[in-house]
Amino acid sequence: MRVFMTGASGWIGSAAVDELLGAGYKVDGLARSDAAAASLEAKNVTVIRGDLGDLDVLRRGAREADAVVHLANSHDRENPAAANAMERTATETLAEALVGTDRPFVLASVFGGVAQGGSPSTESDPSPFVGLDSPRGGSENLALEYAQRGVRTIVARFAPTVHGVGDHMFMALIAAAARRHGLSAYVGDGSTAWSAVHISDAARLVRLGLERAPAGSRLHAVAEEAIPTRAIAEAVGRALGVPVGSVAPENAIEHFGFVGSILGRNQIASSTVTRELLGWTPSGPGLLEDLASPGYFTV
Repeated sequence: MRVFMTGASGWIGSAAVDELLGAGYKVDGLARSDAAAASLEAKNVTVIRGDLGDLDVLRRGAREADAVVHLANSHDRENPAAANAMERTATETLAEALVGTDRPFVLASVFGGVAQGGSPSTESDPSPFVGLDSPRGGSENLALEYAQRGVRTIVARFAPTVHGVGDHMFMALIAAAARRHGLSAYVGDGSTAWSAVHISDAARLVRLGLERAPAGSRLHAVAEEAIPTRAIAEAVGRALGVPVGSVAPENAIEHFGFVGSILGRNQIASSTVTRELLGWTPSGPGLLEDLASPGYFTV
């Protein structure tokens, strides 16, 4: 089977590529830079040059593949409206190319904002993000509409921290703030919690979803349901040798940057349905164990 993947050189994408190649798949990877292309070529991935704005490239890549895995996102925090519009248009283009084929279309999403109150969100909770002006342009709900049009749409909602050595995502941002201020901080009393999943488990979920999930599935890439943000700050503090303390919610963005806008909110979900549906059993190290690994923040 040949899989066309966007975000193939990214944090989750790189691991998903390795997982698919190891299972005997062929991968066509979208690459917008020479560095991304070189990293994919080194793995014997067929490189397709372009980005999410190159709609003809996306259309051709989807039509020529047996499955599509869409993991890329522009993450343009300076112009979120443009990023949302790009994500929505890219999702629509990929899905339209698959109409009537019953081919798998795995779409990366998030469960942030889905949970009600302090309860973990579940796979049955619909995303509240609808339409162009919502986060990611409402791409999850848009993609799921195509499950009624002969596309095997599978939404993979990733935990806010997909961790592992080499992590350059949220844990890296939290660590950078700790170095910058000489304080590993949590927001308020640190009682808010985040879900987490190891990068190897996230990659395996992508493959299993592609292979086994029926059309219209929502999958939760969650290994640990609720890790208190204070415990995360304490683990980062121990790893970096800096003190641990609180910052007031109104000062969170000043201290952390972008991640401060969400660190004070619960970002939790369960994955019971996903585990039963796919036979997915996370086996990677937990987040706090991983943060204690030598070199976690230096690789």
